[in-house]
Amino acid sequence: MEGLKLITADRFSITAHLFLPEKSNGRLLLINSATGVKQQLYFSFANYFSQKGFTVLTYDYRGIGLSKPARMKGFKASMRIWGSVDYKALTDYVKIHFNNYKKYVLGHSVGALILGMNGDSRIFDGFVFVGTQNAFIGNLKFRTQVEALLGFGIVQPLTTGLLGYFPAQWFGLGESLPKNCASDWRTLILNTKSTNRLLEKTEDYSKELKQRVLVIRAEDDGWLTEKGVKSLLDDTYPNLKPTYRLVKTSESEQGEIGHVNFFRSYNKNLWDIILKELIIDE
Repeated sequence: MEGLKLITADRFSITAHLFLPEKSNGRLLLINSATGVKQQLYFSFANYFSQKGFTVLTYDYRGIGLSKPARMKGFKASMRIWGSVDYKALTDYVKIHFNNYKKYVLGHSVGALILGMNGDSRIFDGFVFVGTQNAFIGNLKFRTQVEALLGFGIVQPLTTGLLGYFPAQWFGLGESLPKNCASDWRTLILNTKSTNRLLEKTEDYSKELKQRVLVIRAEDDGWLTEKGVKSLLDDTYPNLKPTYRLVKTSESEQGEIGHVNFFRSYNKNLWDIILKELIIDE
């Protein structure tokens, strides 16, 4: 594992890690993290794929983990910047150093939503989506609808207004988020257009993506629904070629997957689902 500092177009420093295999298979996997999730969550997964011959890249969006500023209040960041600027710094690096590789992106949650904000998404040979959907409240289960309405309709704007950032960790929602990242998350949940509403506010390349995509949904992911997942593929990425895979809790050695635990080392046996998809053309 090698640490990297990548400078974005607006001169912000993004911290990334490069996992190099002992013997390369000529394939690269870039991991786009979920909202408020540090890249360390993916390190075991990245090491596993590196042992299988893949070159793997992880990174933290600005405002998260190792790309976090000393002061969150007033820090300029948004999910749109994550997609159009931060993710773009990674794809620029990939084009320079691994242009001849077969290239893939794994998008976890918001990490899949931002693909349409960067024209470089066209350079990849395929995608893997894990735990992602159009998260509009109307797509969610009733209990989650109530939690989302209270959380993002009242609590999120109130706490963000008072503090100047969203203390997501107070509510078990990952790392604290810059103000506009929280605002974009609110849009994803409360606006009927969800992801498409964010894409309207930036350059939108979502309809140009025509690759294969493996779409993974965990049976016990309380935030995800089949309706929301299908909405993302039908309404946001209609030209991708999806294969859907529901992962049952009985397939987990711990009986637990949820929204983030697919990447925990105790679910290592599940990682071959992705591995087999990415070497299918061998």
